[in-house]
Amino acid sequence: MNVSDASVDFGHLVRRRPSAVVRPRSAAEIAGVVRSAAADGVPVAARGRGHSGYGQALTDGVVADMSTLAAVHEAGDDRIVVDAGAGWDAVLAAAWERGRTPPVLTDYLGLSVGGTLSAGGIGGTSFRHGLQTDTVLSLEVVTGDGVVRTCGPGDEVFAAVLGGLGQCGIITRATLRLVPAPAHVRRQELDYDTVAAAALDQVRFISEDRFDFVQGQVRFGGSGRRVFLETYSEGGGDLPFLEFQHRLDAAEALLTGTGAWFHPHPWWNCFLPEPAAVDFLSTLVERLRPEDLGEAGCVLFYPVFTGRVRAPLVRLPAERIAFLVAILRFPPDDAALAARQVAENRRFYEEARELGGVTYPIGAIPFTPPDWQHHFGDQWPSLRAWKSRYDPAGVLTPGPGIF
Repeated sequence: MNVSDASVDFGHLVRRRPSAVVRPRSAAEIAGVVRSAAADGVPVAARGRGHSGYGQALTDGVVADMSTLAAVHEAGDDRIVVDAGAGWDAVLAAAWERGRTPPVLTDYLGLSVGGTLSAGGIGGTSFRHGLQTDTVLSLEVVTGDGVVRTCGPGDEVFAAVLGGLGQCGIITRATLRLVPAPAHVRRQELDYDTVAAAALDQVRFISEDRFDFVQGQVRFGGSGRRVFLETYSEGGGDLPFLEFQHRLDAAEALLTGTGAWFHPHPWWNCFLPEPAAVDFLSTLVERLRPEDLGEAGCVLFYPVFTGRVRAPLVRLPAERIAFLVAILRFPPDDAALAARQVAENRRFYEEARELGGVTYPIGAIPFTPPDWQHHFGDQWPSLRAWKSRYDPAGVLTPGPGIF
């Protein structure tokens, strides 16, 4: 990765040119970079696959290119040890050799382990297993004081880093829980007349534990709007499990070929409490037009039991069930249109916030420091104290603008 590549992320909405890009070969090398940067007051940001949407991993200081720390070190029956720069595709491949899988996989596997663990990491099995942050057994972390630390559940650094958006430390290695993987799954698509009916069925399905994977989608096509649920069951079926998990590979190849992968992506992601999410979704879908999403765009929605999400900095509504609602836009390469959609994202966020919603901070919603203080809520004093303790020079991950 060169300086130009490190100046922009997947969102293609924010550009910051770093002063340097380093390619560390170990946690110790990252620690040295952080200590040197902290002494000079130079910001440092770790970059995995660069899939953030609004400059979260960008800086005008030093970028640590984590692609040089992407090894899978050890895979067992119940756990796997991987570097933070490894993609979830590589983690799945190594686990699959032992007939295992991570309990939660993101829809798109081309994300780095460190990146998703710094934000949360949600998928269609999260209603059962929580987020990817809830599947971590231990971490190796370089904190902002340039110290390499090993931590696990119950440790303060563990709480400060999982879902901590890179504010207190850079994840360098993770030990992740594995579960048995099915050879095949029985996949179904269930069509609905309304998004409300689909969302209410999702709540029923997860409450009854009827399926092993549940996700809702709204897409616009030549035949109009389609609302459907995608599910799978692990008992029987004829769709290979790996084929299902790689279901977005062809779409990525197509969008890369057309150039749309490199256009601006003003994506929007929020958690809303159920049932407010159902009304919000219904109104949102009526307001969106096909041109708001682009040909490849969609609205995603799926529920999670909030009690199964344990990382304190991963913020969800207080209600028993919350819905992730995501607007995945693939508009034309038009800067003015992208700016209008980012402004619209802010309005959608304010509406969601009035309903008790909180952002899932990977998309393109303009935030101020007071917004972040509201976002972290009763965890704000802890995050502020951890930031002071573990990043005393305040150099780590300035992109979100939290402090």
